[in-house]
Amino acid sequence: MAEEKSGTAERKQFFDEAMAQLGHIYRVASHLATESDEAQDLVQETYARAISSHDRFKLGSNMKAWLTKILYNLFFDRYHERMRWISIEQDISGETEGLGYSEATPTRNPGPENYTLLKELNSKIIEAIRKLPYEFRMPIILVDMEDFSYAEAAEVLSCPVGTIRSRMSRGRKLLHKYLKGYVLVGTK
Repeated sequence: MAEEKSGTAERKQFFDEAMAQLGHIYRVASHLATESDEAQDLVQETYARAISSHDRFKLGSNMKAWLTKILYNLFFDRYHERMRWISIEQDISGETEGLGYSEATPTRNPGPENYTLLKELNSKIIEAIRKLPYEFRMPIILVDMEDFSYAEAAEVLSCPVGTIRSRMSRGRKLLHKYLKGYVLVGTK
């Protein structure tokens, strides 16, 4: 009876920790997916897989990284499957008009002109991130946008920390190139 109660408490703790990461998982999925519906499907499947294998998760370890790794693996399984079936005539650029996730705006009211400029800049940043090859996009999303450490990103992406550092550097250079007309970085 005591074991059953502790098992129920552990499951509840697992579900609570997993649900606390829902916003993060959706943000990452929205950067990976080309459409909002696809991002929602990725999140749903990620949680279905996590729940079905909750006994493999060690309570007290990094739930955010564990769920992100499941999402990442799921996305690339689907991506590779799609690439096997895609015809040469189809557009495989992966670019879309928008991501469908909420945009962050300052808490103060920026005024209509500044709001319009911020909205345009956000869309250009999203567009630039979409242009990045996947091997550079994921480290940028995880480290710069989702506050993962290099070590956590390396764990999620199953590669050495040095590879993450290299991909971050190259990805940031590409982003700078894509955004140099919109953002003045490092100029005096």
